[in-house]
Amino acid sequence: MSTLTDIGAALFAAATLAAPAPAAQAPHADGRQPPAIKNAEFLEQLAATRGFSLGNPGSVRLTPTGDAVLFLRASGPRSFVSDLWVYDVASGAERVLLTADQILRGQEEVLTPEELARRERARTASARGIASYSLSRDGRTLLVPLSGRLFVVDITDRAAPRTRELPQADGGFPIDPGLSPDARKVASVRGGNLYVQDVASGAQAAITSGATGHVTFGAAEFVAQEEMGRLDGYWFTADSRSILYQRTDTAGLETFTIADPANPGRPAQTWPYPRAGRANADVRLFVAPADGGTPQGSHVEVLWDRARFPYLARVDTSENAPVTILVQDRAQTEQLLLRVDLATGATTTLVRETDPAWLVLSGVRWLRDGSGFLWMTQQDATGDDGWRLELRNPDGSLASVIVAGDQHLAGVEGLTHTGDAVLVSRSPDAIGDQLWLYPIRARSAPRAITDTAARTSHGVTLSRESGVWLHSTPGPDGAPTWTLRRGLTPDAPALGALRSVAEACPILPEPRFTTVSVDGRSLNAVVLRPRDFDPALRYPVINSVYAGPTTTVVNAPARAHLRNQWLADQGFIVVAIDARGTPGRGRAWERAVKGDLIAVPLAEQAAATLALCDAFPQMDRQRIGVTGWSFGGYFSVMAALRRPDVFRAAVAGAPVIDWRDYDTHYTERYMGLPEQNQAGYDAASALTYAKDLRVPLLLVHGTADDNVYMINSLRMADALFRAGRPFEFLPLSGFTHAVGEPAAVVRLQSRTVGFFKEHLGEPAPR
Repeated sequence: MSTLTDIGAALFAAATLAAPAPAAQAPHADGRQPPAIKNAEFLEQLAATRGFSLGNPGSVRLTPTGDAVLFLRASGPRSFVSDLWVYDVASGAERVLLTADQILRGQEEVLTPEELARRERARTASARGIASYSLSRDGRTLLVPLSGRLFVVDITDRAAPRTRELPQADGGFPIDPGLSPDARKVASVRGGNLYVQDVASGAQAAITSGATGHVTFGAAEFVAQEEMGRLDGYWFTADSRSILYQRTDTAGLETFTIADPANPGRPAQTWPYPRAGRANADVRLFVAPADGGTPQGSHVEVLWDRARFPYLARVDTSENAPVTILVQDRAQTEQLLLRVDLATGATTTLVRETDPAWLVLSGVRWLRDGSGFLWMTQQDATGDDGWRLELRNPDGSLASVIVAGDQHLAGVEGLTHTGDAVLVSRSPDAIGDQLWLYPIRARSAPRAITDTAARTSHGVTLSRESGVWLHSTPGPDGAPTWTLRRGLTPDAPALGALRSVAEACPILPEPRFTTVSVDGRSLNAVVLRPRDFDPALRYPVINSVYAGPTTTVVNAPARAHLRNQWLADQGFIVVAIDARGTPGRGRAWERAVKGDLIAVPLAEQAAATLALCDAFPQMDRQRIGVTGWSFGGYFSVMAALRRPDVFRAAVAGAPVIDWRDYDTHYTERYMGLPEQNQAGYDAASALTYAKDLRVPLLLVHGTADDNVYMINSLRMADALFRAGRPFEFLPLSGFTHAVGEPAAVVRLQSRTVGFFKEHLGEPAPR
């Protein structure tokens, strides 16, 4: 399931092209004039700049010695075409290494449907130009793919980088090209088969053959990309001598077809899709020599109990460490971390974990000398139900606990260059985060690297061989900053900063963070009022919701609330709430939705919204609307159907309607298999309540959505039609799960505002 953060707030802040200013809206059929939209220019600006992010440095990497920073950046604040840049730490100078124009020379960029689908999974569908690159382990060589062509850049002399194109190879458009650790080989998937190309000679050799419409090699299957966070389907070993690849067979899956009704002559796209309770892709893992040319029958298959553990969630090929894989059972209640013998394919269990609800995927991080590995887990025998960080011995046995389960661990940022400490993020309030440095083996106390009193967010990029690191955090105006520092200390001196060419944001949201008590539990909430707020008025309220697992909406950065501030400025008070089922508040909090994804979030969101109305007298509890996208769209539909006493109007974008129509890995994690939880699936299905719709509902869905397929909204529309319940339906022709065209963003948000003003009204005297 795409989270609100993953899809860049979807239609709320996504964009791909500059949009014209919105035209005046036409009168209603009865002659009434539509409500005026305030500051539509800002909405256009927000969309055209992708939330003021275009022109920011992205895909940032430090060279191993920390003497240079590589990054992608667009040439301007409204350009989606990125170029490759380098920043020299010593001089503070930046220079462009490679531009899309240098490569394309006026020709149009070519992207196949397969590449577009992969970018959709990676949330980079709008990116153009140089969208990715690989850096060799020694920091001297880059691999840059663009428009089906592959370029190798020697940056040994960064003042005079040498770029050359690898010869065009047979087999088709290269998908997911990657550089071997020694920078001598490039692997890619072409036509469903895995190939390697020698960097020096350009010669290509096949690792596999025999791909068909159902069988592919070296490409991750849909649920791995969409739900497990695993985009890769092949992995070079650390010594570059071998390559592991997955074989995927989708013969047992249903085939979903996406046609374009607006252009019926355009060929339809078909994709295998694993609906809940139905067949998954069959995934196997093999090891082959990385130079290619060996008979495929001689490749070594990695062996584990695939019938019991069908999900290949992680593959790790760290330097100075054994190859390890993480596999899960279908119910995601048991997982094994396995050590792989590359010669025989045999596996040995290092860690086994179980959870009666579900296991949240993490990964292994080996120490640089291979003397152990770091392991994040929610398996805590002491009773604390937060994440903890363990040091494990090479055989998997527990050596020590580095970060205890009561320390609000949010993630591991990386190992220090000396390898004796680990940088982690902690989030005591589940709103902002802090950076802390923990010793791995020493008994010294951890120390905070950032101000623990400041409510903000942090990003980190560490160099492997030096104490130089890059710290990103919002500045006073809410815009992100990227500061280079030396030494992981609170007063580490700044060495320089990366420059942004993003457009300045003309407003700074004014989020008011608060907590709401519901049944004795404290829920995080944020309130946004109009910037021309009048305390003498009573305002209609909009709950801008996600409410699903894996993400939160009450977040520290002010710019996370840009769209909601614009919505509030239209004459609403906008609230966002994180109820149970969201991450960051412990295992029990997160797993409260087991077996029914809607009951707990709906009850707590409704109660919390009413409690906020009681706390803020300018909020009108009789005029509450709700809107969201993806899971938030699902919640909005269910709120209209099941809690019309609270939510009097709803706009639902790209909603799941019946969880039997969503994918296996996400759905079954929370709901179990349909045949084992029929009552739960029925209770969580919007179709069950179609006859109960009593409040205005606007459904919005992209016709080309290949994540939450349009079958969802069509089934809802059909059920409402047959039940005789009035509703509005807005299909977005040709759009996928994230609405990215600024003109559409402007129109859709204007339509949303108009819908709420029509059904909730304007601010009125108290």
